[in-house]
Amino acid sequence: MARILVVDDDPDLVESVTVSLEKKNHVVIPAYGGIEGLEKAKKEKPDAIILDVMMPDKNGYEVCKELKADQVCQNIPILLLTAVASKISTTTYTHRMGMETEADDYVDKPVEPKELVRLVERLLKK
Repeated sequence: MARILVVDDDPDLVESVTVSLEKKNHVVIPAYGGIEGLEKAKKEKPDAIILDVMMPDKNGYEVCKELKADQVCQNIPILLLTAVASKISTTTYTHRMGMETEADDYVDKPVEPKELVRLVERLLKK
């Protein structure tokens, strides 16, 4: 059982991911924006983070950079979740930004919640 912070401004996505993670006995900490996600990451110290890139208050790249620079949070694995790559018809941008922010992995939306669970569990084993 792991504690997973799910950060996305889409409540429906947070809910569907929560259901899938809870089926695998993980505890989900929801956050509905970048600022809230940063605060919860620092307070809750989750085992892993699923982080949306495009959010209105603070984007996922900024959140990821801040977390990786924070001594308390820097070792928490982060999975970037984005629709950016599909909008520009390439994963190159997402991959480059993910590497620049030191994200541990990334996946393009849309993605099945079960696939997210698989990716998070893989990160937890590293």
